[in-house]
Amino acid sequence: MEDDLRSEYDLKNLRVRKFGPERKSFGKTTIRLEPDVAEVFPNADAVNEALRFLIRVVHDNQVSALAKQAHSSSEGADKTS
Repeated sequence: MEDDLRSEYDLKNLRVRKFGPERKSFGKTTIRLEPDVAEVFPNADAVNEALRFLIRVVHDNQVSALAKQAHSSSEGADKTS
């Protein structure tokens, strides 16, 4: 077989890029979704958007619960004095 590559191209030192879960991530975090969860989302951006929304909801609920707890604690203090 004859090739048209120039002699300066040294293909012996090229690395084969792996595909699939065992490939290098190059610094990104890879999360594997279960198939039933993955079928709900069209792409990674949709997953990230949903998770950011959930994070905001949980954070807001925690802040709200702490505010209610502080308010009820202060009312209890007022009744005892």
